[in-house]
Order: sequence, then structure tokens, then C-alpha cells
Amino acid sequence: MTEFDYDELGLVAGLEIHQQLDTATKLFCECPTELREPEASGRTFTRYLHPTRSELGEIDEAALEESKVEREFEYLAYDTTCLVEEDDEPPHRLDEEALATTLEIAELLDMDVVDRAHVMRKVVIDGSNTSGFQRSTLVAQDGEIETSEGPVGVEDVMLEEESAQRIEERKDGVLFSLDRLGIPLVEIGTKPDIASPEQAREAAETIGMLLRSTGQVKRGLGTIRQDVNVSIADGARVEMKGVQSLDDIDDLVREEVRRQVELVDISEELDDRDASVGDTQDVTDVFADTDSGVVRGAIDDGGEVHAVLLSGFDGLVGRELQDDRRLGTEFSDHAKRHGAGGIFHTDELPAYGVTEDEVAALREAVGAGDADAVAIVADEPAVAESAIGAVAERAETAIEGVPEETRGANDDGTSRYLRPLPGAARMYPETDVPPVDPDLADVTVPELLTEKVERYQSEFDLGEGLAEQVAFGRRWPLFEESVESGVDATLAAQTLESTVTEIRRDDVAVENLTDDHFRSVLDLVAAGELAQEGVPDLLTGLAEHPQRGPAALAEELGLGSAGEDEVREAVSEVVERNSGQVEAEGMGAFSALMGECMGALRGKADGDLVSEVLREEIQARS
Repeated sequence: MTEFDYDELGLVAGLEIHQQLDTATKLFCECPTELREPEASGRTFTRYLHPTRSELGEIDEAALEESKVEREFEYLAYDTTCLVEEDDEPPHRLDEEALATTLEIAELLDMDVVDRAHVMRKVVIDGSNTSGFQRSTLVAQDGEIETSEGPVGVEDVMLEEESAQRIEERKDGVLFSLDRLGIPLVEIGTKPDIASPEQAREAAETIGMLLRSTGQVKRGLGTIRQDVNVSIADGARVEMKGVQSLDDIDDLVREEVRRQVELVDISEELDDRDASVGDTQDVTDVFADTDSGVVRGAIDDGGEVHAVLLSGFDGLVGRELQDDRRLGTEFSDHAKRHGAGGIFHTDELPAYGVTEDEVAALREAVGAGDADAVAIVADEPAVAESAIGAVAERAETAIEGVPEETRGANDDGTSRYLRPLPGAARMYPETDVPPVDPDLADVTVPELLTEKVERYQSEFDLGEGLAEQVAFGRRWPLFEESVESGVDATLAAQTLESTVTEIRRDDVAVENLTDDHFRSVLDLVAAGELAQEGVPDLLTGLAEHPQRGPAALAEELGLGSAGEDEVREAVSEVVERNSGQVEAEGMGAFSALMGECMGALRGKADGDLVSEVLREEIQARS
């Protein structure tokens, strides 16, 4: 990947971190915040959404483009789904637990909390909210975090409702699940102070650490998302949405810089060529006898082929912007937003069954010269006309330079077009929810996870690696509770982190293990009723049979703690069975026999005791 001089290019970047809060109920109703399996849905209903005007009579550009594509949105409802989620009842008051956690986050970011928090409506008509808007509340402003490349300002902290979960994309709409809709979500927006891909990743990691320090955020895939805003001096602000992993942020920034650099170069070359975009037209007759599967299929289904002349674009539509993404791919993204499957263009033709003669006839039909390119869409008439119009509009912006837009992050660090950047016209007051006056009196600033690591090392004598695993893991509250109740700190830490990781690698369903399971297992060890070596086997058994009592299951599995007499008897039998090896190798036989002894005792004895007895037995016989 090409590395750029980001200072010279004038890179400016900012982050929007969206984190689900782990509250008991949703933000504006009393429904639970647990996700459900789609199969658990008992019924569905549909909605068609349209943009509304702001108080000033304006319509947001992003919402307007979304409305040009008529789509049906279907929603999966559950036995927990309420009328608020269906938009058949006004929202209830803002959830107090969610607000309290948001205030903790604001304090961690050293922000100024607003005197009065007003709920606003943000127009969203992509189907992700049944109401056609998302409710959002400004809670705090003007904070800062530190990075190794300098401070990064935090613009604001918003408390808002999570969107519905996309289950299936359809040609004429989308299927959503309502289980996620309304989960409290905190949004943290930084100022555009980030000047390198590495700083973007570090800033996101720092904010993520602060969020997890509250102990009140959800964990796991999809519970935190990062949006990244990127621009260069000669480019434009582009928002890339839906970054799932922190590991992807620096690559995404690099790839977007690369894309904007290429688009700027293309714009300059198009300017030198005095490029222009012609009118769109129907060229179905050109392909009347085509053998191209895609084109033939569209025509046979009553569709049409529409084209646009791209004067001066020859060789540039196929120009690579990012890995496997070209200017033509950008054109195709816009066509797909209008329902088409994609486009063909002359930089890649003849191909896909389109012949050289058909390309020549196409060029002649639209009046294209050697320096020109042509793009086509084959689909049902209305879709073909709309999609090729979108291609023409995107080609116009290619002449101008880099368009401001919202893009979706791909797994490989590239991105795809989603919609125009939203504007201020999408926000207006929510009249159904009264404002609240945030109260900082009962807010306590939580201990940072980095501070926990240091404390666990000094207070509990944990190694740095184990201390970090526990502090940054999701079970640190259980670790502290266990230690406070008298469980050995190292045992608790290893059980909750190392042991769980080991048995997960053996495909044990650790997600079935509850905090009560862990408490009971640790209590059994602390009471001398279970050897530490038996913990993995008991946890494995509990994962397979989560309804069983830990003590009864331990007894059934033969995992009770063996006394010294039982250990000596078992070790003596192993040594006797291997007397020849002991006589020949002496203590050299220790490692092999140790494993056999532990197997004979089946996790019922402490390893240190077994080791001590085995050494005595070997020394007595050698």
C-alpha cells in the first residue's frame, strides 16, 4: 500500500464512536435490551417511509435521495415488542439509567454537561427506525483525550436510540428486526484534530477503553461501531460508517486518502481533456440480438438498456482508486442505490458477452469518439432510466473533484457509496419527550481500566499480562467480588480469563456459563471441595449442562478434592507401575510420570501436592 505524506496532503480526520449501553430497558420504553433470534418472531408488519420538512421548510438531501427509491420495510416483532417500538404510541420519558451512564462518560472525557438536555428528532428514512427518525439528545460538549501524537478534542456526547437490525436486503426493500431498536446508544464525536491513520486508531482505542471503564456498556460484535470522517486539502469531507473493528480504522483512513488522491488526479486530467457528461438515452436497439446474459435477460423481461456519453473519460472509468475498486465501481454504487444490479462501461468492454461490434454500435449510437467512454445500465425501464441518471450525476462530480458523501466501510479497508452527507435540515425538536436537567451530584468517575491493571498488579500480585486480561475483560466485576469474598486472586483471574480461553479453544460453549456458575466453582475451590486442576473439567461440564448444580456435577464427574492419603496412594501406584523407568532414569522420569499421576487423579488434586509426593516416591526408589 502506498504511504503518503499526510502533513503535505493536509489530512484531517475525526471519529464518531457509537456504543450500546448495558441498561435493563430501552431508551424510551420498558422493553428489554437483549437480542433475539429472528426465528423467535411471532409476527411482522410493514412501513413505507417518506422525508419530512424541517421547521424551516427544508428537506435533508440524504433523506431526499433515499426517498427516490420506493422500498417496503418489513419488521420482525416479538412477544416483548411494544407499541412504542412499532411507532403506534408516543415514546416514554428518557431512561434514567442510560442518562446516568452517559454522564459518567462525559466526566471521564472532562466535558461540560449541558444545563438542560432536549430530545431531538433526526430524519432517517432508510427503514432503520419505524418512525422515520432517530431520537437523539445532546448531553455534553467540549472535552479532550490524549494520544501519543497530541491531544484530540471531543466535540460532543449524544445519547440516542439504536437502530433496528438489518436481517435481509431485498430488491424492493429490507427486512429488519425490532429487538435492537431503542437500545440506549452513546455517540462520541471528536473534533477534526486527527492527522494520521495511526492517531485515528489510537484515539478510538482510548475512547473505547474509557467507555468500558464504566462497566455499563455492552460487549461483543456489533455493540460498538466507529464512523470515520476523512478529508485532504484538495479533497472533501467523507464520512465512512460502520467500522466494526478498531484494527480496521488506520487501514480505512489510508485507503480513503488514496481514493481521494486518485479522484483529485482524475479530476485534473478530466479538466485538461475538457471533459463533459452527455444526456442519457435509450440504446436498447443496439443490443436487440445480444448474447450477453445480463443484457439479454433484462431485455427478455421487458427491460431496456440506457446509456450515457462520458466525453473525455476514456481510460479513466477503469482507473483504480482502491484495491479492486475503480471509478466505474463508484458509478456502479450509485446505480445500485437506484435498484440496478450494476453497470457496464467501455473501459471494460468487450466482455461479459458484449461483442466488439456491439461496442462500436454503442459508441456510434451516442456519438462517442476515441477519447470518450460510455456507461450502460440494463434493467426494467424505470430502474434503467433512474440508475443511468445517477451514473451521469456521479460522472459530473468526478469532473469537479471529490464529492462529499457518506460511505460504508468494507472489510478490506475500502469503502462504498451509501448516500449524500446529511445536513442540518434533518434535525428538529421531539415534542413527545420532555427535556431533562442532568444532575451530576450522584455521578462518580469510575476507575480507568489502565488504572485497574496497575492496581491488580500491586494489590493482588498479578502478573502484568494476567492483570490486563482481567481488567480489560468483561468479568472484572466478578473477579473483584470473588477476591473480596476470600477467593485467591490468581485463581480467580486464571479461572475467569485463562481457563475460559483454553476451553473455548476446545469448542466448549462458554457462552452458556453464567456468573453464578463461576461463583460456585470458585467457592468450591476456596472451600477445599474442588482441586484447582478440576476447574476446567467442571466448567466444561457446566457449559454442556448449565442447569446442573456445580457441586452435584463435580461429585458426579469425580472431581472432588483428594486428600493427601489418596494422592500418595495414586502416585505410589503410578511409580510402581513404572518402576523400571524410575530405576533407569531416576528424576529424569519425573515429567512423564507427573502427567500420568494427574490423569490418574482426574483433576482431584492440587498439582503442587502431586509434584511433591511424586518427587518423594522417585527419590525413595532410585
